[in-house]
Amino acid sequence: MKKILIILLLITLTGCGIKNTNKKTIISTGFAGYDFARAITKDSENIEVKMLLKPGAEIHDYEPSPKEIVDIQNSDLFIYVGGESDEWVKDVLKDIDTSKTKVIRLMDLVDVVKEELVEGMEEENEEHEEYDEHIWTSPLNAKEIIENLNKEIIKIDPNNKNLYTKNSENYLNEISDIDKEIRSIVDSAKRTELIFGDRFPLRYFVDEYGLSYYAAFPGCSESTEASAKTISFLINKVKTDDIPVILKIELSNGKIAEAIAKETGAKVLEFNAAHNISQEDFDKGITYVDIMRNNIKSLKEALN
Repeated sequence: MKKILIILLLITLTGCGIKNTNKKTIISTGFAGYDFARAITKDSENIEVKMLLKPGAEIHDYEPSPKEIVDIQNSDLFIYVGGESDEWVKDVLKDIDTSKTKVIRLMDLVDVVKEELVEGMEEENEEHEEYDEHIWTSPLNAKEIIENLNKEIIKIDPNNKNLYTKNSENYLNEISDIDKEIRSIVDSAKRTELIFGDRFPLRYFVDEYGLSYYAAFPGCSESTEASAKTISFLINKVKTDDIPVILKIELSNGKIAEAIAKETGAKVLEFNAAHNISQEDFDKGITYVDIMRNNIKSLKEALN
């Protein structure tokens, strides 16, 4: 009887139903890094990918809990952006054992540009210039980031190299298709100007496709209320340049865009910068590719 019990116990512990408790862990501060790592590790039983930022939360207000800091320190791969929104990472990095945890700063993987103030935009009370951290908004930058992440993920789980390489190639192909479609839209567009009644975290996107823009605030602005001067400027721009669409970014209250639309008759549409997504979209498994496909719909209307 004892032998039977021991055999049953061994079968239970080694059976197919047992979860892999020795999984490698990848932690990303925000959605873009999380999504790219998730795409690369799709169908892997050896790696778990987590996002620190709660779905629907404002990234600029995020601060990690003590437990989350411990999770970062125990992770195999930690991905952060490296800009103003995750300044807190600098303190956390001091206590990370980099011989155990690989740390990737996304802004080190591509060429970066400084935030700029365009005509009509609210000025920020900053004593120094900030580099624009929203690098993933350019699909070509996204591809470069994925290629680099794939190399690092293979290092922490080399036995699944073929799976990660295949997944990476598939995702890169999807993003290439998006890039081609955007270029086609821009090439045949009536106009090349975008108006954002909101923050503007899409500098890399417009630079990539040769578009111009006007907006209420820079990308990492903490402001949500625009001055009468800024709103008046944007209203006049919409009227003068016959702009059909006012854009707002994801998770925005849209008040500024709605105010401009009310005075101009323009339509308000969302353009998602992939900072974060709602809880509903997160539960649905919405991806960067899905976001960009929805952006394409808004872009078509805005440029025609």
